[in-house]
Formats: sequence, structure tokens, C-alpha cells
Amino acid sequence: MVEFYEASQGESETECSHETDGEEIEPISEDEEITSVSSSLKHEKLNSIQKFRRSKRKTKALGELRRKVEEAIDGKSLFERTTHEDSVNEGEGKEENFREIRLWGVPLLPSKGDEGTDIVLMKFLKARDWKVTEAFEMLKKTLAWRKEHKVDGILEEELGDDDLAQVVFVKSTDRDGHPVCFNVYGAFQDKELYKKTFGTEESLKRFLRWRVQVMEKSIKRLSFVAGGVDSLLEITDLRNSPGPSMKELGPASEAAVTLFQQHYPELIYKNIIINMPFWYYMYHRVLIQRCGPRTRRKFIFARPYRVTETLLKYISPENIPVEYGGLKRDTNEEFTPEDKVLEFTVKGGANACIEIPVLEAQVTIVWDLMVVGCEISYKEEFVPDDEGSYRVLLQKEKKITGSSRNSFYLHETGKIVISLRNGSYHKKSVFCRYKLKVTLPMYILHKEQMKVSFSDQIPA
Repeated sequence: MVEFYEASQGESETECSHETDGEEIEPISEDEEITSVSSSLKHEKLNSIQKFRRSKRKTKALGELRRKVEEAIDGKSLFERTTHEDSVNEGEGKEENFREIRLWGVPLLPSKGDEGTDIVLMKFLKARDWKVTEAFEMLKKTLAWRKEHKVDGILEEELGDDDLAQVVFVKSTDRDGHPVCFNVYGAFQDKELYKKTFGTEESLKRFLRWRVQVMEKSIKRLSFVAGGVDSLLEITDLRNSPGPSMKELGPASEAAVTLFQQHYPELIYKNIIINMPFWYYMYHRVLIQRCGPRTRRKFIFARPYRVTETLLKYISPENIPVEYGGLKRDTNEEFTPEDKVLEFTVKGGANACIEIPVLEAQVTIVWDLMVVGCEISYKEEFVPDDEGSYRVLLQKEKKITGSSRNSFYLHETGKIVISLRNGSYHKKSVFCRYKLKVTLPMYILHKEQMKVSFSDQIPA
């Protein structure tokens, strides 16, 4: 069992306690207490009434939108016909096929009784503040846009190359199961990639279509059922991203945001923007005005020194990539997401120790250490159970930023001791996980290989 010890370097517990310095606190009278309770009950009652009215309004709006969609499908008027050709094709379509219309894999005909239908319709209602007519028009425009641009078949197209795979990708999930989609604009520092992506109007259109394809792939990870995860968590990393001088990137990003807002409502749970440079503040103030109030509330900003701390509010440490201070590695053969991560808190100005006992010999122990912030120093050593054996220094004291991994082969039982020193005045969170595996040290493997090699050379 892992043990954690802490020793404060600051004031004693008595010195840190709050005192009234002899000041008498006037007790609350009985009448004041009754008035306070009455006011609290009245406030709770008002909240309950408002909550009931909002729920009733939403239920009514959903019922009206269901009716409109049902009537539009039966009357073959759900699609907005923007061209004569669309009108002709629509008229020649069979009713049976038209009634099978789906959005994001979910049937839109309410009478089919699919539980995902209401979930999809609710997204359009939320995006339009529960205004049925506006939500219905948004749905019709989305379906028309998908038909015009043949979005339903976009997953079969070859649009992106390996270089773009490092720009937008889905990696892990958050604490509530939302797929986490990363947008890493620093990749566009590569001038060749930038020119290939935004150099011409045709390449820009291709990039936007590729972004739609990535969104459609991400939607495949969602579950439009009761209690299912039906939205994504987006993280936009602006570290080393091209500045205002590369003027094509701004309009491209703006076009993508507008496209997703118009045709993918309420599919983004949160949009966390990290490593934000100063110039982005002004650009974002202009861009955000084009988004609705609900969309604006979804944006969360984190400067470079707050990245790990911000991500931890939404993503568990084992699912945060190491480049953002977490424990997740692209090639991680040592740990799985199911391996337990222990969390400790080191008070400001305090020293602490994490002790990992190892009760068997001839094993290798591997451990990860993660610290939020950069003011903590750490040292790692092996302390044997046998007092006659020597301690082994595994890591000299140094400051840790983000996370680190270490391993050690044990000839004898003992414990791994990780000493921590918090040089700041604020408490810091520390995460640790470890695993034991039966292995042979490299020098023994090398010795056995030498024996085999030598025996092969001896003539029979």
C-alpha cells in the first residue's frame, strides 16, 4: 500500500489558526433566524416554480417541432429546394425512401419511435433558444446543405494526408466520456504544409471539406440514446501557431466555426483554448460575436501556465497527453487507462514523501509522477528493507514540469521513496501510478545470449 507523508516548513497549526483577538461575536436572534429560514424557503420555492415552467416550455417546444418534422416528411417538404434540379429529384423520389431520412445516423421521423430522434431535435431547439420555427428552419437548412454537398458520403472520400492528421485528431475521452478532439495549429508553422493547405481557393475548400469529414468521423463515436454521450470536448492548442501575418488561417478557422455552428448544433460540449498568445485575444473578440450566447459560454481559455490545471477539471490525468502535462503517451506499453492513478496534495511550503513498497525481489517497478505547476522539486531513491544494504539514488533533486517516468529493477525487497518539496505558497496536486512486472535485468539477458552464442560456435 502506497503511503504519503507531509511535513510543513511554515507556521505551526496553532500559529495558522484563525482567532477573534478577544472580539465578541454577537449571536443571531431567534427572529432573525426565522426570517432567514423563511427567505431561504421562499427562494427555493421560486426556483422550483421557474424550473417547472422551463421544463414545461421545453416539452411543449419539442412536441411542436416533432409535429412539424412529421408533417414535413409526410408532405415531402422537409428539404429546402435551392435549385430546379433538386426540386425534380425530390419529386421523383419514393415516399418510402424519403421517410427513411436520417441525420447523424438517427431517424428523423418521430413516429418511428427511435429515442435518438428527440435528442437530435432537442439540439436544434437549444441552438435557437427553444424557438420552434427557428429550430425547424435550421434543421431544413442543415439537411439541404448536407444534400447539396453530399455529406452523407464524405467518409468514403480521400481528402486529408498524413500531415493534416497532426492538425486535428481525436485522442482519449474526458471524465464524462466525451471524445476529446484536438486542434493543433502549431503544425502550420511548416510553411510547405501551410501553402499546400491554404495556397489556393481550391485547397482552402478542400481543407474545409476535410474538417467536415473529421467532424463526421467524430460523430460516429457519439451515442444518441438516453444517458449516452452525444457531444465532443474540443481543445484548440495555439502554441507556436502562425501569427496574424499568415492571413489565410484566420478566415479558414472562422469559416469552420461558422459551418459547425450552423449545421452541427450542440455537438460541442466545451471548447478549451490553450496556450493562447496575446494577439489571439483581439481576434477572438471579433470571432465570438458571430456565435450565439450558448456557444460563447462554451469557450474556456487557458494561458500556458494554466494548461494542465484547466484540463484536469475536465479530463483525468491518465487521459491528458504528456505534452500537456498529463500521463497519456502515444506508445504506452506499461500502463492502461484502467490502472489506478493516486492523487496527493502538497501544502504550500511543505515537504512530502510518497513511499511505494515492493514486497518481492527480481521484479521491475515502473512509475509515473505528475505535478500540476512548476514549483515542486522531487528526488527518487530506492530504500532496501535490509539495513545492511545500500540506498540507491535514482533521480537527483530537480524541479519537475508536467510528468516523468522512471523504472528500477529490484534485487531485493524495499520501497521506492519519492521526496517532494513545494517551494510555493500554494498547495499543489501530485499524481502517481506504478506497476510491477517480473523481468530479468539487461546484463543477465546479455549474459544468457552470450552463452547461447558461444555454445553455437563449439564444434560438435
